[in-house]
Order: sequence, then C-alpha cells, then structure tokens
Amino acid sequence: MNKKKSIDNFEQENFPRLSVGEDDFIVWQDRGLSDELIKPKVKSPGMDKPFLVISLVLLLIGLIMVLSASFARGFYMQSQPLRLFMRQSAFAVTGVAIMLVTSRISTRIISRFSMQLLLASIVMLVLVPFIGVRGGGATRWLGFGGEHGFFTFQPSEITKLAIILGFAQMACKIGHNRMKTFKYGVAPFAVVLGVVVILLRLQPHLSAIIIITALTAIMMFAGGTRLRWFMIALAVLTAMVSGFIFFQLRAYNPNLEFQDVTAETIRTGVDMRFLGHGNRRINAWLNPDENPLGDGFQIRQSLNAVGSGGLLGQGLGQSRQKHLYLPEEHNDYIFAIVSEELGFIGAMLILMLFALLVIRGYWLAMNANDKFGSLVAIGVTSLLALQVFLNVAVVTNLLPATGISLPLFSYGGTALWIQLVQIGIILSVSREIPPPEPTEKVKRV
Repeated sequence: MNKKKSIDNFEQENFPRLSVGEDDFIVWQDRGLSDELIKPKVKSPGMDKPFLVISLVLLLIGLIMVLSASFARGFYMQSQPLRLFMRQSAFAVTGVAIMLVTSRISTRIISRFSMQLLLASIVMLVLVPFIGVRGGGATRWLGFGGEHGFFTFQPSEITKLAIILGFAQMACKIGHNRMKTFKYGVAPFAVVLGVVVILLRLQPHLSAIIIITALTAIMMFAGGTRLRWFMIALAVLTAMVSGFIFFQLRAYNPNLEFQDVTAETIRTGVDMRFLGHGNRRINAWLNPDENPLGDGFQIRQSLNAVGSGGLLGQGLGQSRQKHLYLPEEHNDYIFAIVSEELGFIGAMLILMLFALLVIRGYWLAMNANDKFGSLVAIGVTSLLALQVFLNVAVVTNLLPATGISLPLFSYGGTALWIQLVQIGIILSVSREIPPPEPTEKVKRV
C-alpha cells in the first residue's frame, strides 16, 4: 500500500491533470518542454465505405441489365421471362450476405487457409476431365444438371482466387530478399502455374489460362520478384512461339526461309493445332465477314448492338439484339446490350464506376496493414480489372472471343458468389487499415 501511495503521489506532483477531452483521453502538463502532440485512441472506421458503395451500385445496375437482357430469352425459350432474373437476384442477395460475413474474417485467418484452398482448387481441376460436366464444346464444370444446371460451378473461378491467396502467402513466407532470387522468387510459382495451365488445357479453357498467367505475373512482381526474370521469360516465350510458327509454316512450304515470313503468310499458313477450338475464334476475329452466319455471327451481332446504341441508346429494355439475335446476351455479351440500351454515355458511366472501383482497390492495397493484405488486395483488384478489360475488348472485337464474363453483370450464380467473396476479402483488408491518427496540441498552463 505504501508503495502504491508513493507512485500516486509522484504522478500527482509531476504530471498534474489539466483537462479531460470529449474523447476521454487525458492531457497532461509538460514541464520544461515545448508543445508536443498527444495521440488519442481512435476506433477503427470499419470497412471501406466507398469501395462497398461502388460495388453495390454496380451489382444493382448489373441485376437491372440481367433483367433486361434475359427477358426475351426467358419468354421465347421457356415462357418464363423473369426466370433468369429471379435466379440471379437470389444469388445476389445471398452473395451480399456472404460478402459481409467474409469482410468480418481477419486476414490472418484467411492467410492461414490460403495454401489449403490452392491445393483444393488444383484437386478440383484434376477431377474435371474425369467427372466434369460438358457444355459449349468444353468440359469445365463440376456438378449436376449440365452447363446451366443448378449445382454446377467452374473450378477455374475458385482457382483464380486461390492463386491470389496462395501466392500472397508464399511471397510473405519467402520474404522480400529471397523473392529476388530464381530459386525462391520464380521456381515455386512457375511450378504451380505450370500444373494449373496443363490442367486447364485439358478442359480446354484458354481464357482462364490467360487470366491466371497474368495474375501469377502480377503477384510475383508485387511480391518482390526482379523485373529481369520477367524479361527473360518473355524472351523465352517469344522464341518458343516464333519457332512454333516457323516450323508450322515450313510444314506447308519446305523452301520457306525465316526472312521470308510475313504477317500475311502467318495469318494464312499457320496450322494452329495447339490452339484447338480457339483457331476458329481467331479466324472469326480477324475476318468476321468471311462467315457471317457461322463463326462470325456472334461478333457481328455484338457490333450491331454496340453501334446501334449511339450516344444515348435505344432506351432501357428496348434492345433489338436480345430477341435471340445475339447469343449469350445475358452472359458474356451483356455489355453489348448495355451499350445498345444505354448508349455510349451509359456504357462509359458504367466503365467509370469500374475504374473507380479499381482505383479504390489499389488505394486500399497501398494502405493495407500488412504485406499479405496488400498483396491480396492487389491481386483481387487486378483480377477485376483484367476481367472488365477483356470482356469489353471481346464485345467490341478488340480481342478474339475468350468466354470471360463481366464482373457483377454477367449471368451466373456461382461466379457472382465468388466475385462477392473477393470483394468481401478486400473489405476485410480495409477493416484492418490503421485510421488516421488525430492529434491535439498540449495546452500550457
């Protein structure tokens, strides 16, 4: 007791209390020193509101466009014009609940199970060729009831998220210095990517290969891999592709020399056996008018929809192309319906919302509380940006058809769930960002 009293007396004599602020922190007198800044305790602001609001606005607009784009197909094919919209709405409502639950999970818990998720996704990819559901000329689904059955999903969608989480965890475990070496910063990532690419090639799923390869490069670079390794990989890949094209050309023309190769000979002479079903898509992309009622039909109808929208559009619900002219109008080509009904201005406003979402995601990544959270936010944001760019590029024929959906817009329940889970993970990262520390100058007596 005597010891405690002596401590209390010392505090009262040397640090007398001056005032108690509204935030319940104490300002103490500073004797003999200049004014200092005292940092009060501030509660965390919670999840990032701008990122949440933009995501929900895009989701709501996406549901409205699914209703408009799928109405005609539901009426003509099944006499149920609201069937696809109601199903997508159910997935959206449950997906938002899952997103909010995910946002409450600590990134430390997420990191703990990231490698298990990556392993599980690879196992599912292994199962696809054996017990997968076939649809659209490929075997990419697990579940029951065909491509559009209720219990089907694409393991590749889970793999995209698993690559982000798993590679973020690997980069954190390896450390920044060792990530600069080939042994730690390149080899393990390349091995995992190689396995995934081979499994996706068996489906085949070229668009997933493109996205996952790009994600791997992004995660490696953000994790600390030296730029020179990417330059070497690019040089090796260029040499391999060039050699493949040249030897394919020599198969048709044994007297062909390397200096005689031109863009025209490549376009007309290459036998693209390696691309498989993608060969027809590339031919349709290069010249859609060559077979306007066959391989070029979809892109021609998509361009008709985009072009007929004009500046202000035909009006919400007034699309003509959705009346069974444009295939996949409610799915991969929903942006064509957006452009037709809302016009150039409406389409650009939606792209601006996506741009704001991406910018905010990168801002959250830059201000994350730890390296794992930062890498995950970079990966998820980059995935959203890649999918938006590739989808719009395909719809406008900037790139060949790749089967990439528009996030939060395209019809597909399980894909929407996974996208909302990804948004929930970024919101979880935002919860752990330290808030700005308010300061107050010490008052002199």
